[in-house]
Amino acid sequence: MDINNLISQYGYAALVIGSIAEGETITLLGGVAAHQGLLRFPLVVLSVALGGMIGDQLLYLLGRRYGMKILRRFSRHRAKIHQAQTLIRRHPYLFVIGSRFMYGFRIIGPLLIGTSHLRPKIFLPLNIIGAIVWALIFTTLGYIGGEVIGPWLHQFDQHVKRWIWLVIAVVLVVCLRGWLRHRRKKRQSRSAEKD
Repeated sequence: MDINNLISQYGYAALVIGSIAEGETITLLGGVAAHQGLLRFPLVVLSVALGGMIGDQLLYLLGRRYGMKILRRFSRHRAKIHQAQTLIRRHPYLFVIGSRFMYGFRIIGPLLIGTSHLRPKIFLPLNIIGAIVWALIFTTLGYIGGEVIGPWLHQFDQHVKRWIWLVIAVVLVVCLRGWLRHRRKKRQSRSAEKD
């Protein structure tokens, strides 16, 4: 298993999928891969921007359709949600572009924007601009960080097999422990029912 070959083959698709779900970590790793010459920098920026844009667009549409139902689940954070909604009304353009840079707003931000009834024809271009700016900044940071991480990555391929086996062993132990705990609780509940 050659990690460099896998990254070169599937890296762009992984960046799109990863940036739909998560974001910054994937983007930084894409920048590191570009620094190592495994991926091309402009295509990394494009892939990450596309994934980030798709993710936020889906969350925005989800917010437009089911936003109020979803926000009811966050009743503890009602004051923060109200504050964010006020910001969206006052500065919709800045909020749409900036929400992906605000800690804790990566997922809830587009949902809130969707509930604010900001029109899709306004959200879409702002979402694209924000995704490109975000992708460019974090990919560049990853590219610069590649200088620091580069020497470690050369040894990574040698150690990856050991780490995979270690992760598999840990997952198996955790699953076995959970299964045993479940069985023990089941036995206890049966014995309590008999008494």
